This record gives sequence, structure tokens and C-alpha cells, in this order.
Amino acid sequence: MSTDTNTDTATHFRTCPLCEATCGLEITTKDGAITRIRGDRDDVFSKGFICPKGSTLKQLHADPDRVRTPLIKRDGKFVEATWPEAFAAVAEGLGHVWADGDRNAVAIYLGNPSAHTLAGTLFGSQLVKALQTKNVYSASTVDQMPKHASSGFLFGNPGALPIPDLDRTDYLLMLGANPFESNGSLCTAPDFPGRMAAIRQRGGKVVVVDPRRTKSVAAADEHVAIRPGTDALWLAALITEIHDAGLVDLAALGPITNGFNRTFDLLAPFTPESVAAHTRISADTTRRIAREFASSRTAVAYGRIGTHTTEYGTLASWLADVLNIVTGNLDRPGGAMFPTPAHGRPAKRQAPGVRPTGRGFSTGRWTSRVGDRPEVRGEFPAAVLADEITTTGPGQVRALITNSGNPVRSCPDSEQMDAAFASLEFMVSVDIYVNETTRHADVILPSPSPLAKPHFDLAFYGLSVRNVANYSAPMHPADDPSEPGLDEHEIVAKLILIAMGMGADADASLVTDTMIASLATQAGLDPDEAAASRSHLPPVEAIIDLLVQTGPYEGLGIEQLRQSPHGIDLGPLKPRIDEILRTTSGNIELCPDAIAADVPRLVALLDGAPDDGLLLVGRRHLRSNNSWMHNLEVLVKGRSRCTLQVHPTDAHALGLHEGVDARLASDVGEVVATVEITDEVAPGTVSLPHGWGHDAPGTRNAIAATTAGVNSNILTSGAITDPLSGNARLNAIPVTITALDVVGV
Repeated sequence: MSTDTNTDTATHFRTCPLCEATCGLEITTKDGAITRIRGDRDDVFSKGFICPKGSTLKQLHADPDRVRTPLIKRDGKFVEATWPEAFAAVAEGLGHVWADGDRNAVAIYLGNPSAHTLAGTLFGSQLVKALQTKNVYSASTVDQMPKHASSGFLFGNPGALPIPDLDRTDYLLMLGANPFESNGSLCTAPDFPGRMAAIRQRGGKVVVVDPRRTKSVAAADEHVAIRPGTDALWLAALITEIHDAGLVDLAALGPITNGFNRTFDLLAPFTPESVAAHTRISADTTRRIAREFASSRTAVAYGRIGTHTTEYGTLASWLADVLNIVTGNLDRPGGAMFPTPAHGRPAKRQAPGVRPTGRGFSTGRWTSRVGDRPEVRGEFPAAVLADEITTTGPGQVRALITNSGNPVRSCPDSEQMDAAFASLEFMVSVDIYVNETTRHADVILPSPSPLAKPHFDLAFYGLSVRNVANYSAPMHPADDPSEPGLDEHEIVAKLILIAMGMGADADASLVTDTMIASLATQAGLDPDEAAASRSHLPPVEAIIDLLVQTGPYEGLGIEQLRQSPHGIDLGPLKPRIDEILRTTSGNIELCPDAIAADVPRLVALLDGAPDDGLLLVGRRHLRSNNSWMHNLEVLVKGRSRCTLQVHPTDAHALGLHEGVDARLASDVGEVVATVEITDEVAPGTVSLPHGWGHDAPGTRNAIAATTAGVNSNILTSGAITDPLSGNARLNAIPVTITALDVVGV
């Protein structure tokens, strides 16, 4: 931070916490008030890039609807409370549910925003462990769990996600992703549009596969308008064509890859010709792209949420990885690579000629009480949470903790979820808003503004296209009069202690002290010495310092991070497959048994008649991140973005007109939405954005309520999930549209 003492003007440099791009911000204040936010032109990673969300931290900080005092529900209404009163209510409410000895009666839901906070990433897993419940749910199973499952099966390591090396690739094949709106996802890359442009400028090619003609499509060399939900079919056909054309080249991966022949035998039915009718992509196009990809000097396939949130999400994720592997593009510059974050663990040294091995990966160590759904990474599908609450009997979920999530809007069977939450005996939420989910809570524990919290992207530096590190100190303390009064890590720590039976008055420092001791022991350090040498640091900074000092970059610590307000560039991604693999064989398992057992389901799709009905897909907007930011007027003002996009051909056949409402129905629900006729969607595809529907009573979001929009998850069903990951099907949903009379409906 720099300060001009003559004018009381200060400049702060922070990382934006509002999406995965980790852009650097330059925040100017005068007399403590923010006067300007712009991109930090000296940031080593983002170099001044900023999107509309980053400039709204002032509005978020000052939002009058933001909860700043703990709330307790009494006689059906929220009243302000002190922190001791709030934690006492939590201990009493959870204690009543635990009284019969069933720890599974308390569930937890971890929302997407918690991954953007240090408290969520450092202490979320500790809270889960302390709760001793199998009823663990998160936004992962309405988002990216197929990628974790794919990496688990292939590499034995569900946390090791291969990232497209955008800055060195010659051929980017992108499926189900729209980084011009999302800023990148499972691919931390500030100025993703600029990086796409750079590929083309250096003579490379960008191909976008999407049923919509998005802004990302407009910046690409080629658009392939695929039929929603058929990405796995098409990826399989690419791989078969590469094999049949004799273009397979495992390169350095050959000696460490198992299951080569089995993979191609399984995928033999999927050819450019056999998938054409289902995907609506001609065999010639499929064949050409397969050969272009395999023949390019470097290439990478990158699949994202449009491929994950389908019935075949894990197969699609696996096939994207297989495509990279069989063309030699995994773990090499310009292909799909594994970042080396500053807080990561150093590689274990192996004896010469000895392959690194691990425990491997499996799912279904336990199953859900309702529906017998297997756990994946210790979680059940969010799609079954409502049933676990409403189905009586031993193990019924009777209480719920939510951390920064809005599952009533983000999960399938939205109306059922809403009713289920209303029936809970007790609910506590860590959140800054009274939204569609937290309105059901008995206690709301508000976390500080992002500007009052320290920030270090533990989650996203592990997904970054370049190895960087950037620490942001709080701009003002959490006990500032305008803030709730507790640091976020203290809030979660108190919940941990309550779950451990230590009561509402236990000291939160017990949790941070224990974590420091544990991390020191894992690093081979003396716990007492590690704690003493960091006793001058705030607890979270002490933990970051310990993680970074014992990480893969010698000489790095919190002091170096503090002294580098624009970040530290740790260099491009490097090959490190041997450090990543945790399979029992020590090799890449190209065709694991669980995957092989699911391929016949894809064959059955291929053998069936092509679906000619209307299919619904979601979409994102640059000015929102799920349902987070709809209460900031600067981001939602202007023409409504929550519209039902329909192709002109379909609109004509259905008698739809621009700007007129129509009834959109699936097999589980229906909504009324305003029609937007556009050829940006392919014929047979309709699109409605997710994260809207802010018209529920009992919320406290004045701006969001005036731009309520339509809740798309009334149309999605929790009964249909990807069986390998538990991920919900939020795309490729069969729907019907009925024109409504202009008057009277």
C-alpha cells in the first residue's frame, strides 16, 4: 500500500475475489473511502485486465442489504444478536439434533463462494471432519465434480486437474466453455480473451464447440455447433478417428500409460459417421478436426461446465483427457499441464527406476440413505439433499449448515429443495445476505466484506495457467465498526469447536494453533518452534507463511509476498506427471474399470434414435457469478438478461414473438419467461441463464428483487445425475415451449 500523507489518499493492491481469474486490482481511497478501482497494470499475471465485477467491490462493501450483525430467528423473524448469543444458539440447536447420537442428522453444504475465501479453503475440510457426518454436499456436484472423478480414475489424484497451457499452445479445442463471460473456469487465466487472441496471432487456431454462438465463438477461428449433451459422443469419435488414421502418439507418456488397447476397443463404435446424426456435426468436420488436432505441433482439449453438467459428464471429462494423452499433449508445454502452486507440497524423491505409487481413487465408500448414491470425494450429490431431509427414518437430515451457498437456486428440483429447507429442525448459515436459502436459517453468521479479509488464492493457484503468488492484506480490520466484528476464520473455527463438543465459548485460536502444529509436523518441523517463529503474525498469515515456506519454491514466505504487492511470477508450467500420479500402479490408467463399465451407457445413447426435441441449456453473463451479485445495481441495470433464447426457426414453428412471455416446461416443472429470438442458439436449442429467481418472500435483497428473473432450476431434476460423479444434469434438458396470449396470461 502507498499513502500520500498530504491528501490522506492511499493506494491498495489486491486480488479480485469475485471469480476464478485472480485479477489484480488497484484501489484508491481518500480518507478511508474508495474513490476508484481499476486493474493493476503492474500485476505480474493480469497486467491491468479487469472485468465489470472487479470494479464493484466498493458497492458490495457498502451494500445496505449486506448482513453485518449476527441474526437469530425468533417467532419467525430475524433479530440482531451478539456473537455470544449467536454461537450459543448454534450450540443449542445442533446439540438438540445430536442428542439422539446420530451425527448424520446434521448435513453441511459448502457453496461456490467459499472456495474464494481463505476461511473456506483452509477450514472447510476441518469443519466437515469435526461434524463426523456423511451428509456432505457442495457446489461441486452442480459444477465440476466430473473433472475430479476423471482425474481420480486416470491419475489416482482427484485434485490434480490438467490445465490448458494457453500461452504456449498452437491449437485450442474448447468445449462447453465461454471464458468471455466466465473469465475462465478450472483454468485460472486473467484476460482469457487476450490469451485466445494471442494463440491466433502466433499462427495457432482456436475451435469452440458450443450449441450457442457466444462471444467466445466470435473470437475463435471456427465454431462447431454441437447438439447439447453429446460432447462425449463427439470426443470419442475424434479419438477413434485419430487411432484409425494412425496418428496416435503418446510421446513420453507411452512407458507410463496402461490400458491403451482396451481404450480403443471400447471406443470403436464411435466414428465420425456413427455420431453425426446425434451431434449434428458432419463426419467430414469431425474427421478434419481430429487430424488437425493430432497433427498440430502442440494442442489441448479443454472441456468445461457445458460438458460436465450432463448425464455423461465424467465420460466427457475422461475423453477430453484421453484426447490429450493419445496425442502426446498431456504434461508438456502447449498441452494440458499441472500447475505448481506456491503452497503445494514439494515432490517426494523416488529411488532411481522406482515409479511413484499411491492409494488410487475409488468412489462409493459409503452410499446415500435415499437412492443409494455413491459418495465421491467424501460428498453426496447435492441433487439428493432434499430427499435426505424429507424422507423419514434413521439417518434423516434434520439440521443443516450452509457456508456461502444458495442451493435453493443453484441445485436441481429447486422447489422441492426450498420446501425441504423450510422443514428443517435447525439451520445455520455463514453468509453476507438473507437470500433464497438463508431465509430458512435459524442463525445467520455474517462474514466480513472481501475488503476486510486477507486473500490468497489457495484454490485457484492450483488451476492457474502460470505459476504465480499474490497475497492481499485486509484493507481494514474485521472489527471495524462497519463490519460484523469477527474474522471469517474465527466464525468457522467456532463452528468446528461446537461440532467437537467444546461449546460455544471455546477459544477459536485452538483451531488455528492445531492447524499450525499439524502442518509443521507434516513438513518435518518442530511444531512448537514453527508456532513460536510465527507468533507475531495473525493466525491466517501464519498458516500461509508455513504453507509457502515449506512449499516447492525456496526462499518464499509471507514477508516476500507482503513486499510484492503486484504478485510474484514463479514461471510457466512445467512437466510434473511423476509428482502428480497416485495410482496403485504408478502409471496413468487410461481405461479404468469404473469408466469402462460406464461406456456401454454411451453406446446405448449412440444406438438410440437422435433426439429432435427442444433441449434447454444454461448460460452465463460477465456481470454475474451464479446468484452472488444480483443485488448490485451497477451489475444488473439495463435490459433484462434473464430471457429465454430461441432460434428464429423454432420461434416461427411455435408461434413465439420477441419480448412476449412463453411457458417453458420440463418433466418436473414449468416457468414463464420472456422470449428473445436470436440465431445465437442453434435450432433445437433454447437457453435460459441460471442463478435467477429472486422473488421469494423473506429475502433482504432489494435490488435483486426488482430484477427477479426466472429460476431455471425449477426445470431440472435431481433424479438424473452422472452416475460416476453424482453431478447434476443442468444442461441438455428436454423441454416444451407454449406460446402465451399477449393478454390474459
